[in-house]
Amino acid sequence: MSNPQSMIKPSEFHLSGGRSGVLLIHGLTGTPTEMRFVGNGLHRAGFSVLGMQLAGHCGDEADLLATGWQDWYASVVEAADRLREQVDHLFVAGLSMGAVLALKLAIDRPREVDGLGLYGTTFFHDGWATPPIGRLAFLLPLLTSLGIGRRNSSAETEPYGIKDERIRNRIVGAMLSGDSQAAGLAGFPWPSLAELQRLSVHVRNRIGRVRAPCFVAHSSNDDVASLRNVRIIERGVRAPVESLLLDNSYHMVTVDQERGKVIEQSATFFQQIADRKPLDVPRGASMATAID
Repeated sequence: MSNPQSMIKPSEFHLSGGRSGVLLIHGLTGTPTEMRFVGNGLHRAGFSVLGMQLAGHCGDEADLLATGWQDWYASVVEAADRLREQVDHLFVAGLSMGAVLALKLAIDRPREVDGLGLYGTTFFHDGWATPPIGRLAFLLPLLTSLGIGRRNSSAETEPYGIKDERIRNRIVGAMLSGDSQAAGLAGFPWPSLAELQRLSVHVRNRIGRVRAPCFVAHSSNDDVASLRNVRIIERGVRAPVESLLLDNSYHMVTVDQERGKVIEQSATFFQQIADRKPLDVPRGASMATAID
């Protein structure tokens, strides 16, 4: 049996705990650090945790541009394989694009994924602070395929998804200093936004295949992704959905002022599933990558 700690990437974190595990997936241009508060909280609640690193992330813009959504998803499957060998129940939670990737894994691996945590899910960039190019992101796959905007990038803007000014200043300071391992990139390359749109369409067209119970945490005042994104989940998945709407946070609910609620209710949600779900998948079962 492989040891996740021996295979861990520099920016990842693995916290050994009980026989229920949670895979944490960060967002586009982000890092595992944005999932660290949640990871620590779930670990204190008794879960094993793997905060993974998406392919092409935690480096420079060229590293990100060398990858697409299928590469990001392949790294999710690889990380899920590592954690699944160590646990009897596997839960998957993601922030922003990470939540979309979590849904993709649940679609492809319904027997291996026991439940989902979907935080600030972003199918569409349509929040109140989204710049015009974000709202027109659905056009980017076409534009970039025609060679338009391949060298363009959209800078992150205030309030950077974080309402808590102290945390915002700390994270933005690291991001603008170029510390991509700690805080991610300071902008969104258009080709990468185009890849997110391709992933979004892919998952939305298949969301009815989701059979894993979902815990959805989303800000009612999300500056990046409106509640439209929540409605897609609530109306689309074929499984129970428990929603938590937060009124004192922005997009980054895993680090913002109400992260304690996200942690507490995620732990309760996952534990209730683990307590009642029989073990019908052998420990160590493979989850080979499948991209339909």
